[in-house]
Amino acid sequence: MCASLVAATTAQAALKEQRILVLGDSLSAGHGIAQPKSWVALLQNKLDAEKFNIQVLNASLSGETTSGGLSRLPAALLLHKPNMVILELGANDGFRGLPTREISKNLSQMITLCQQKNVRVMLLSMKIPPNYGLKYTQQFSEIYPKLTRQFNLPFAPFLLANVAGKSELNQEDGIHPTAEAQPILLENIWPTLKPLFQ
Repeated sequence: MCASLVAATTAQAALKEQRILVLGDSLSAGHGIAQPKSWVALLQNKLDAEKFNIQVLNASLSGETTSGGLSRLPAALLLHKPNMVILELGANDGFRGLPTREISKNLSQMITLCQQKNVRVMLLSMKIPPNYGLKYTQQFSEIYPKLTRQFNLPFAPFLLANVAGKSELNQEDGIHPTAEAQPILLENIWPTLKPLFQ
């Protein structure tokens, strides 16, 4: 009887548990640092500390683009059955100078796929360095607020705010944040993310 009760309680808890799927590139995959120190791992720690019954699943890949994310998303949704998807993609597209219309289209299709399955979406804002030209840089930065408005998503500020351009917070390549910078990345999005669970 007791064993059955425990099993039933465990199953009930599992059913209640929410899942967040992070679909991103090297910034979310923890490139160059120990995985337990990445902002995604720190997010799980913070959720646990604040007693949220939420599991964080990381499907991020270094070098990932919006087209790659779009191709992987259907299977990821089927496999993980998340309640929410955090999309952190677009920077690699921008570094390659891909058309902003194409980037926006890929992100739009990913958001639509999620919403069709009643999965909430948080789109993390990305920016690229100004050396890609003022026009392209501006068009790129406008992708995220436009999609946020179009799909009525919670507005998430630039993931690398207070980190990008600071040599002491970035690895030797000047692109990927150090382990010391990861808590800052989390704090950049936490004020937007936390209310979504309350």
